[in-house]
Amino acid sequence: MNKFFTKKSSFFTFIFVPIVFLWHPNWLGFLGVQPYWPLFWLLPWSMINGSINGLILGLFLGLILDSLTLDSNFTQIPGLILCGILFGRIKLNRDILVGHFRYGLICSFGSFLCGILYFLQILFKNFSDSTFLLFMPSIKNILAEVFLTGLFAPLICSQLMRIFKSSMKITKINF
Repeated sequence: MNKFFTKKSSFFTFIFVPIVFLWHPNWLGFLGVQPYWPLFWLLPWSMINGSINGLILGLFLGLILDSLTLDSNFTQIPGLILCGILFGRIKLNRDILVGHFRYGLICSFGSFLCGILYFLQILFKNFSDSTFLLFMPSIKNILAEVFLTGLFAPLICSQLMRIFKSSMKITKINF
């Protein structure tokens, strides 16, 4: 029974991404903004499994999160696909301390990329409006999200990386 949960741990942790995305815990926020939760799961998965799997899981994760949001005008898919490809090209580092800080920097960059792509969708849709300057406070939200994602990424991504590596060892032993 324990081997079953260990082998399927990546699937069980994947289920928590939409749950935390919907839960939106206020006590983890800053300036009313939450970290970009999907990147915490996508980074270790893509680093272990490569760019193609990162692309596929970025698309799948974007589809799930877009189906959960009420606003169907904008999508998170382009940012997550691009982050899945970029994260898959990053190799694992042997230095544990540098690896932890690197998770934060990489997730901060991914959060900035996803936030800018989402913001550009909003700008292009509302470009003809005379209220163009009303969207500028969104930059504050993007920067707060980047900060929080970079702050929590070393804690969460290192644990998920450890879980994913142990589940891969179990499946390699059994096959």
